Amino acid sequence: MKILFICSRNKWRSLTAQKIFHGVNNSDVRSAGTEENARIKVTIGHIGWADVIFVMEKKHVRRLKDKFGVNLSKKKVICLGIPDDYEYMDGDLIEILKSRVSEYIDVPE
Repeated sequence: MKILFICSRNKWRSLTAQKIFHGVNNSDVRSAGTEENARIKVTIGHIGWADVIFVMEKKHVRRLKDKFGVNLSKKKVICLGIPDDYEYMDGDLIEILKSRVSEYIDVPE
């Protein structure tokens, strides 16, 4: 499975998710951001590559739809509802990510 995590700047939330889910169940995991100043900015290539796309907030769903519209029609886009309140590899963030993502894919304890 190819999993894409999206947040705003690809510095804390999506990058943490990429690190902790890398290789889980043989998944290929990438991350990107929606803002101009993102560390890695999401592209049409990312969208086409992904089997499932996890976004951190509803605004990320809107931004993806605005920019990539029709390219998202057959994609599974899931909003995790995680606010920008955490830093990279924050323990609370890791627990929330594992809990919310495990509703959609198998996550080992």
